Amino acid sequence: MRYSELSNLYTRLEKTTLKTLKTRLVADFLKRTPDELLDVVPYLILGKVFPDWDERELGIGEKLLLKAVSMATGVPERELEGAIRNTGDLGESVALALKRKRQKSFFSQPLTIKRVYETFVKIAEATGEGSQDRKLKYLVNLFMDASPEEGKYLTRTVLGTMRTGVAEGLMRDAIAEAFEVSPELVERAYMLTSDFGYVAKIARTEGNEGLSKVKMQVGKPVRPMLAQNAASVEEALKEMGGKAAFEIKYDGARVQVHRDGERVLIYSRRLENVTKSIPEVVEAIRESVRARKVIIEGELVAVGDDGRPRPFQYVLRRFRRKYNIEEMIEKIPLELNLFDVLYVDGDTLIDLPFSERRKRLEEAVSESGRIKLARQLVTDDPGEAEAFYREALELGHEGLMAKRLDSVYEPGNRGKKWLKIKPTMEDLDLVIVGAEWGEGRRAHLLGSFLVAAFDTNSGEFVPVGKVGSGFTDEDLAEFTRMLKPLIVREEGKYVEIEPRVVIQVTYQEIQKSPKYKSGFALRFPRYVALREDKSPEEADTIERIAQLYRLQERFKAGK
Repeated sequence: MRYSELSNLYTRLEKTTLKTLKTRLVADFLKRTPDELLDVVPYLILGKVFPDWDERELGIGEKLLLKAVSMATGVPERELEGAIRNTGDLGESVALALKRKRQKSFFSQPLTIKRVYETFVKIAEATGEGSQDRKLKYLVNLFMDASPEEGKYLTRTVLGTMRTGVAEGLMRDAIAEAFEVSPELVERAYMLTSDFGYVAKIARTEGNEGLSKVKMQVGKPVRPMLAQNAASVEEALKEMGGKAAFEIKYDGARVQVHRDGERVLIYSRRLENVTKSIPEVVEAIRESVRARKVIIEGELVAVGDDGRPRPFQYVLRRFRRKYNIEEMIEKIPLELNLFDVLYVDGDTLIDLPFSERRKRLEEAVSESGRIKLARQLVTDDPGEAEAFYREALELGHEGLMAKRLDSVYEPGNRGKKWLKIKPTMEDLDLVIVGAEWGEGRRAHLLGSFLVAAFDTNSGEFVPVGKVGSGFTDEDLAEFTRMLKPLIVREEGKYVEIEPRVVIQVTYQEIQKSPKYKSGFALRFPRYVALREDKSPEEADTIERIAQLYRLQERFKAGK
């Protein structure tokens, strides 16, 4: 199958905003995809090479890519850089360079999807001395044989800046349409395996029956079950039917641990493999987890010298560190608080009630200095639960989680079986959907950001305010670098941003506002932190903002 066919699909997807048409285009392409490519193509359509949980990454930046294109085309790098300033898009600039290619290959061969993917694998697996030179050679060979359109999308795939509007929900629907299977079963299989390639193959070869039999696999992370918010302990107890398991809500990073004998893998809440960055936690798991084959979940917390939790950003610093890890182990010690178990020694547990899963977790884990069980209180007494809530806050934690004792584990679902209880005027996690270029010395930087909450009814991100304070010059430079590839439209100084980046925002109060589609606006919003651990779909919702607004107004009225 030619790569030009995939490039043509990208082009057609980019030209339409209609979700139904995009779904049909992807479904038709999947139907035509040979069996041997079906586990690869869904990710390439999504603009990726590997699933998020795969340790492999291409590790290619703009500079190396420009060098490869220059070598393949004969166009000097400085001319390529000038073209980028004019087009604002590296992919378009590469396409222009390929149109005026000065180098001719006597052995040029059309690109195939198989060749492109296998080259990407070689690039990702190139390590050690001379690896950058090998990566460069692999890239040059691809661009030597690429058409302008192919070069454009090779570039975007390499840099992770595809702009076709294909997200996970659309891929789910496309697989269902292509192979005439239930979207719900596709969703279930994906939530259990986080692997669209595997799910697409099962859908084609085994249909609904095969999808219904898909089970979780150690080594493939399960989409985490999510929680909604409760205004108070009393509200949570009422929602839970009068009795609940309350657990401390730790201010850390949620992780999913997979163990198969001595092999331990740790995934972030966004399913990124963070195992190598926290070796002391891996070793502690081997010592404390009795089960030999297990999938467990917990919250990784950074601990200060005084034993109190440090802000979750410290854990993210550990996740990002690739070198001098031993030094970071000393600077930022970590503690893992386990709160759920999904699989133990061949038994899938997600359909068991939470109370039973907690027992199985206690049987599977022996607590140690680094490995703890999340502190829990099972009660029907509001006063007792309120005292536990106050204790959690005094200890420096975020608040409490309330969990139905009979709740099953629902991968990827945000329901009311789990509820978060946090202080009323809490910070919000919002998605950047727009920005404006700065002025004066900041004219080359994006200087203020339009932030949005998730509307669960429409599936859209709806703005709730502009954030322009709280950023250092270094922050603005980093956000500009991060967001430029996500710009989908420019109008004067304003740019529309693909909703991919989540930030934590504090504010003075929430106001009603006819200015925004959401109906709400944040007064004096201020940037707090980048939430790299959260996907856009995990951002705070309009429902939550409306709830906070009502609580705020009740507080003002003294009720």
